[in-house]
Amino acid sequence: MTSASDSWFDEAYYQRYYFDKKTSVVDPGHIERLGTFVCSYLQYLRVPVRRVLDIGCGIGLWREIVARHFPAASYQGVEFSEYLCGRFGWERGSVVDYRAAQPFDLVICQAVLSYLSAADLKLALRNLGRLSQGALYVESATREDHERGTIDDDLADPRLFRHPAALYRQGLRENFIEVGGGLWVSRKAEVPLFELERAGSR
Repeated sequence: MTSASDSWFDEAYYQRYYFDKKTSVVDPGHIERLGTFVCSYLQYLRVPVRRVLDIGCGIGLWREIVARHFPAASYQGVEFSEYLCGRFGWERGSVVDYRAAQPFDLVICQAVLSYLSAADLKLALRNLGRLSQGALYVESATREDHERGTIDDDLADPRLFRHPAALYRQGLRENFIEVGGGLWVSRKAEVPLFELERAGSR
């Protein structure tokens, strides 16, 4: 199977999953709690955040949260959907091969990776390592999430790939240290971590 095509992410897709309250998978309260956690944990770890990349930024739910917690930081929204780029002015690009002149202090990649085939997922995880010099937040539904019922299959896009969590961790550990809650710290960052702040083995 190939990765999702741009034609999937049209106006009808965002109407279904974002704008229609009856079918939306977006919970503003959840995003607020999540963003507060991510930004606060990075502040606790003393990760300097001056440049933020939100890759697969969708309708820009993270932009205001980032601005509140890191008011001096720049925010770069990158989106695969031509429709959203036209509507919100995002830069067009894919997590698989997006390039930037300089790496970012925080890269956000939420609800993107499960639309990629296994081959493209491996490329994307390697690319995230190039894009981040500080921290990475990743959220992606795994095979285990579907098997345990953590994901509501009646609401979720049925076209999502169900990659095992081990595939994500294997790809990310080359360039990052997992610190829990979906947060990863770049191995290039000079951030001292207590051993028990590290999730699992190095």
